[in-house]
Amino acid sequence: MTVHTEPPTRLDHPSGTPVLRQVRPRSPVVTGVLLGAVCVVTLLPFLWMALSVTKPTNVAFANPPVFSGYTPTLRAFADLWQTTYFADYLTNTLAVAVISTVIALVIGIPAAYALSRFPTYVSAFLLVLALVFRALPRFSVVLPMYDISRALGIYDTTFALAVALVAINQPFTIWLLRNFFAEIPRELDEAAMIDGCTRIGMLRRVMIPLMRPGILTAGIFVFLFAFQEYLTALVLTDSSSKTVPVFIATQLGQTLPMLQQAGAASLLLTLPVVVIAFVAQKYLVAGLSDGAVKG
Repeated sequence: MTVHTEPPTRLDHPSGTPVLRQVRPRSPVVTGVLLGAVCVVTLLPFLWMALSVTKPTNVAFANPPVFSGYTPTLRAFADLWQTTYFADYLTNTLAVAVISTVIALVIGIPAAYALSRFPTYVSAFLLVLALVFRALPRFSVVLPMYDISRALGIYDTTFALAVALVAINQPFTIWLLRNFFAEIPRELDEAAMIDGCTRIGMLRRVMIPLMRPGILTAGIFVFLFAFQEYLTALVLTDSSSKTVPVFIATQLGQTLPMLQQAGAASLLLTLPVVVIAFVAQKYLVAGLSDGAVKG
C-alpha cells in the first residue's frame, strides 16, 4: 500500500536560512476506523432487520434480544410469497419504475438539450420554475393528481402512478441532463448541421451517443426514486396497483408474523437498490462528476 506524504513545509531559520521540515504522513488507520464506524452505523438497521426476519417468530422480537440458541429460518419469506399478493405488488412497483423512467428520459432529453443550447431568459425562467415545482411539498402536488385521476377514470392504475411520478421527478431529470449537455462543445452541433443533420437528427446521431453516461445516470436515479416512492403510491393506488412500499406500511402495527413479513418485503425491496448501486457505481460517479462542472 502506498502512503502519500504531504510536501515539506518551508520554515525560516533565525539566521535567515530557509529550513525544510518534513511533515508526518497522515495515518491511514484513523481514516479506516472512522469510515468503518460510519459503515457500521449506516448498515446496523439493515442488519438488525435481516436478523429479525431470519429468526423464529417467538424469538424475533424478544426483549432482551436473542442472538444465539435458535435455528435461522426463511419462513417469513415463504409466508410473504404464499399468503400475500407480494408478487403482484412487486410487479406493479417494477412496472411503475420502468414506465416512469422511460417517459422521463423521452421528455427530458430533448427538453434538456433545448435549455442548454438556447440560454435565454425564457430558459432560465423555465429552469427556476421546474426547481420551484420540485421543491413544493409533496401533498400540494399529489392531491390535485388524485382529483385528476379520479375525473379521468384512471385512478388505481400503474399508468396514472407512473405519470404522476414523471411529473414529480421530471425537474430533477431536466436539470441533471442539462448539465451533461452543457459539457458537450457546441462546435459538434455546428459540424453536424454543416454535414446536413437536422436538430433532431443531430440529437439522435451525435448527442445521445455522447450522452450515454449522463442518460444512464439520470435513468438510474429516476428509476430508484420511483421504485421506492411511498406517498404518491399511497394516494393514487388502492388495491389493483398497490406497490411494495404501500404494502409494507400496511403490515406495520399488525401481528408479529405480519411484521416479519414486512421486514422480509423490505429486504427484497432493498436488495435490488444495493445491486444497482454496486453494479452502476462507476457510471454514477463518472456521470455526476461530468455533469456537475457547468450549470
